[in-house]
Amino acid sequence: MMDKNQWWKHAVIYQVYTKSFQDTNGDGVGDLNGVIKHLPYIHSLGVDVIWLSPVYCSPQIDNGYDISDYRKIDPMFGTNEDMYKLIKLAHSNNIKIIMDLVANHTSDQHQWFQESCKSKDNFFSDFYVWQNPKEDGSEPNNWGSSFGGSAWTYCEQRDQYYLHYYAKEQPDLNWENPRVRQAVYDIMRFWISKGVDGWRLDVITSISKDQSFKDRPNPNKSAFVSAYQNNGPRMHEFIHEMNSEVLEPFDMLSIGEAPDSSSENVLELVSPERKELNMVLPFEHMKCDIRPGGYGHFDIQALDVLKLKKVMSDWQEKLFNNKAGSGLYFENHDRARTPSRWGNDKKYRYESATAFATILHGMYGTPFIYQGEEIGMTNANLKLQDYEDIEVKGAYKKLVEQEKVMTDKQFLYSVGKVSRDHARTPMQWDEKKNAGFSTTKPWFGVNPDYQRINVDFDLKNTKSIYRYYQQLVALD
Repeated sequence: MMDKNQWWKHAVIYQVYTKSFQDTNGDGVGDLNGVIKHLPYIHSLGVDVIWLSPVYCSPQIDNGYDISDYRKIDPMFGTNEDMYKLIKLAHSNNIKIIMDLVANHTSDQHQWFQESCKSKDNFFSDFYVWQNPKEDGSEPNNWGSSFGGSAWTYCEQRDQYYLHYYAKEQPDLNWENPRVRQAVYDIMRFWISKGVDGWRLDVITSISKDQSFKDRPNPNKSAFVSAYQNNGPRMHEFIHEMNSEVLEPFDMLSIGEAPDSSSENVLELVSPERKELNMVLPFEHMKCDIRPGGYGHFDIQALDVLKLKKVMSDWQEKLFNNKAGSGLYFENHDRARTPSRWGNDKKYRYESATAFATILHGMYGTPFIYQGEEIGMTNANLKLQDYEDIEVKGAYKKLVEQEKVMTDKQFLYSVGKVSRDHARTPMQWDEKKNAGFSTTKPWFGVNPDYQRINVDFDLKNTKSIYRYYQQLVALD
């Protein structure tokens, strides 16, 4: 008999990016009632868990991953009561709900940061990572933001710089401060009291910072270095504490986003005896079309299939032999559509979608399905000015305008393959206006191929990708 804490090893998780799932109030933005409306659709797929991308209050600088109030649902998505209703209805259909917890950083509009900016000696002063300027007034070191530029922004009020691994509107929390850690655990307990079953922990491996704040190695002589952001000196200590305080006592599912994990070090996060996380979402396999030693995420090449097979085999062997968990995915809110990125979305879309699905669901671990993946949604054919993502805009400024290592044409080709925006186009329900997503203009453009790729059409098709997924899920 399986231990109750191991149920997730035989589960399948469906990710909902609420903003692009279903609009029910005609404002062009998906909402929680849209998720409720399609619970029968999700239930019919056979999945065990719904993972909701952030639905908390947010200025939406980074599409909800900049949170200004962790206890309140953003009005664009509905109300707290809508969230409680969704949890209750999901549970009545034997579906668990996990929320996205962004604990590495907050929005700069969060009350904690607003207070922290005011002085160096109030309760919230050390809730964030502050450092003095160099003698010439410049940034404390060469640390770079993942969205381009420096990871430091000057605050005149404190005459100091604050750290942000992402946008300047996303200041990093100071996990060295025990009050910060307890505040995060208290947020988690609030949602646990409302029935949430677990957490996907955003960039959780970034929470511990090197307190020496020395310059990072810079072989490419870049203005700023965005590498070396993960696996800091106290990371394991902090995650173990979170497990002891919240995860284990309440039997919470824990999924850590782990950008720099490899088959060599992942067991330090997920080995059952270490009592840290149930599983991680690795990045290693998603870098098999990224040019080694190149200019980062947007410097792509043809998929190295042999490398992909080796990376995934190494993870399988290491995790299976140690009875540890792993998340299995090719698509999510941060990943482009697989048939377009690695397959052939024109001639062999069905075959591409089902082949990659078979790979994931045939392996040891917990498969994830991202909304639209189950009908073979594809990348949109976007012009450069159509991209909304702050990551794309930052990369363009750095790679094309400043460093001039890519041309417009090269950059457009790359983002056409891997940009996060392709995962965030509205869900395609039918061939009606706006793909059945909304009765008004959506917040982000619908992929023009919605008239031939949508839920209604797929369910009626003799070569239904959704039906294929149903069979795979039934086997898990």
